[in-house]
Amino acid sequence: METYTAMREFADSWALLAMTLFFIGVVVFAFRPGSRKQADHAALIPLKDD
Repeated sequence: METYTAMREFADSWALLAMTLFFIGVVVFAFRPGSRKQADHAALIPLKDD
């Protein structure tokens, strides 16, 4: 099997599944209960004078 063909088949199947699961995990992590306080804190970091 040619290298390009093997990589193409992998990208069309398992890599797409892995990227989709990663995306869903990031969305769930960002919108989980209790993350708003942490996000608000992180958003104010550049505005703090140390």
